[in-house]
Amino acid sequence: MAERTVVGIFQSMDDAEEAVQSLRSLGWDRNISILAREEDGRRTEGGMQGRRDAGEQDLSEGVATGGALGGLAGLAASAGLMTIPGVGPVLAAGPIATTLTGVVTGGLAGGLIDYGIPREEGQRYEEEVRRGRILAMVRTDDQRDSDAERILRENGAEAVKTH
Repeated sequence: MAERTVVGIFQSMDDAEEAVQSLRSLGWDRNISILAREEDGRRTEGGMQGRRDAGEQDLSEGVATGGALGGLAGLAASAGLMTIPGVGPVLAAGPIATTLTGVVTGGLAGGLIDYGIPREEGQRYEEEVRRGRILAMVRTDDQRDSDAERILRENGAEAVKTH
């Protein structure tokens, strides 16, 4: 079985959260990552506050420090706010947070190469995050990748792709 990375782009953190809840219910607990731009660089006493979608909603306080979002709560232990060259402040939750820690050159696109995502696609995803969209990724085997794709689509993901 080959390992794959299924990626979906969300307009809304609510939709991404629903997708995470669905994926977690099917056993993908430790293999889900979320990337979202922290638009204003605003920090609050409880954690991070940023955009929820391309509109004006907030990510919800406390994600980076405690997991205020229900579906993302399982990812919050590994969540962190980091600055990615070329993108700016980004909330990274799940295994991708560790991968991106210390990224200096190559930016987000360079960090995604470890997930089997070609540099050109990584640059596209980097641009989507820069524009305020939410990137959800799940690592799975080639026997379950179509299930992960379906769940992301059912929850509003655009441009779902397996790498």
